[in-house]
Amino acid sequence: MTGDDPDLAGAQRAHWQATYDTHPGMYGTEPSAAAVAAAATFAAHGATTVLELGAGHGRDARYFARSGFEVHAGDFSAVALAQLAHAAAADGLADKITTVEHDVRQPLPYPADTFDAVYAHMLLCMALSTPEIHALVTDVERVLKPTGHFVYTVRHTGDAHYGHGVAHGDDIYEHGGFAVHFFSRRLVDDLARGWDLLAVHPFEEGELPRRLWRVTQARPGRP
Repeated sequence: MTGDDPDLAGAQRAHWQATYDTHPGMYGTEPSAAAVAAAATFAAHGATTVLELGAGHGRDARYFARSGFEVHAGDFSAVALAQLAHAAAADGLADKITTVEHDVRQPLPYPADTFDAVYAHMLLCMALSTPEIHALVTDVERVLKPTGHFVYTVRHTGDAHYGHGVAHGDDIYEHGGFAVHFFSRRLVDDLARGWDLLAVHPFEEGELPRRLWRVTQARPGRP
């Protein structure tokens, strides 16, 4: 079995739908540290529009909106997006956040040069094959404006769960029903070919703790 197995993809989508339905707001209301850092980077470069991929129930999307950005929040879970929209309305942010149900295995539903910034917290390290990840990053470059920045976070091969659980091939391992594609530094560097790779910042989050990289890259020609 490999990461582009449609059975695995379908099972993961169903698992996330059920998880959000059973545990609404499962990640809380406070933004992730990654979102706080990304927002500072985006603001420093004059961004006004942000596309978040894998927005879930929206703690980071709502933070971006409160920080003054126009946010487009995508996720493949209709349950999570409904929770996001409800919370955004309650916060008075409905006019700042647009939601779209979308699976990143498919091309992004936006024209070229649409967004100033793209953000993805642990979306790229879901049950995506290496070719699917490359295709997604190529499409991110397409929808970014020439001055755009892309910030993403991924669990990496130094994480305690790497190499354990149900192996699906392509460095994908499943724990407790959640499949994770653990990134090597080589994969990060490969994804940055043709970009300006600005930073690979190691950090930890949650229990265990999870070990991640926050990767910041820009379309070519940026200082």
